[in-house]
Amino acid sequence: MIGKIQRVPLREVWKHEAHSFTRWLEENIDILNDILDLNLSNPEREKIAGDFNVDLVAEDGSGNLVIIENQLEKSDHDHLGKLITYLTAANAKIAIWIVATPRPEHIQAITWLNESTAADFYLLKIEGIQIEQSPPAPLLTLIVGPSEVGKEVGKQKQERAERYTLRKKFWTELLEKAKQKTKLHTSISPSEYNWVGTGAGKQGLSYYYIIRQHETEVTLAIDRGKDMDEENLKIFEELKKSKDAIESSFGEHLDWDYVPSRRSCRIKKIISVGGLRDDEKWSKIQETMIDDMIRLEKTLKPYIAKLDF
Repeated sequence: MIGKIQRVPLREVWKHEAHSFTRWLEENIDILNDILDLNLSNPEREKIAGDFNVDLVAEDGSGNLVIIENQLEKSDHDHLGKLITYLTAANAKIAIWIVATPRPEHIQAITWLNESTAADFYLLKIEGIQIEQSPPAPLLTLIVGPSEVGKEVGKQKQERAERYTLRKKFWTELLEKAKQKTKLHTSISPSEYNWVGTGAGKQGLSYYYIIRQHETEVTLAIDRGKDMDEENLKIFEELKKSKDAIESSFGEHLDWDYVPSRRSCRIKKIISVGGLRDDEKWSKIQETMIDDMIRLEKTLKPYIAKLDF
């Protein structure tokens, strides 16, 4: 014979959150060890953290402080705020939030905290169950916890945000300097991306500054739009007929970049002075890019003017 699991209202199992549930959890801390593999020990109730009292404070297997906040109701912003406040006030490394019903927005918040902070956050759902007329028992389910994948995702997001900030700073400086020498990019705002560009006087032709980790580029991109690959190539080939004269006027070799699988074609100059991560060379890099862009635009301008399309 197999019994049927029935849900029991939590307030019938534990009458009071602090006096009943928290006390019970202090005496049965191993139930969290079975779920979280943290090896928790030495739990203490109502531990003071600054001006606040934490539901439970324990230690993990490495002796790190663990904050445990209990809520026999739906998760709410107040308890999430307390969890973070207690964690920082106690200088803990791990936070556990036990709730009756986790709201979707709080699941997302705990996921974000695991990705974005050095601490580990766990969100657990607590239920009361019984089989037939058996005594009620706790059922704890891990909803969100830290993971190596999550930490790596967070690291990548942080690195991407840092790159965006660096790029915008780089382009702000470059465009300010460029205004002193050319009007080509005067209407362009600094970008968070690895490029800034402006039109070259013909539809689908644009001049771009491009920056990478340790190199930069000035380029004329030919991109007339979707399904215009043949026309892009036609314009590219028309300009390439004057390759020798163009490079002679420019003063050095250019890269004539056409890849059949890519929509746009490019005529570009790679600059190896440095890139985004070489911030001590930014001034020299920017000056070189501006001078090369001026040369490229001056060289290509009469040839672009002759294009008939």
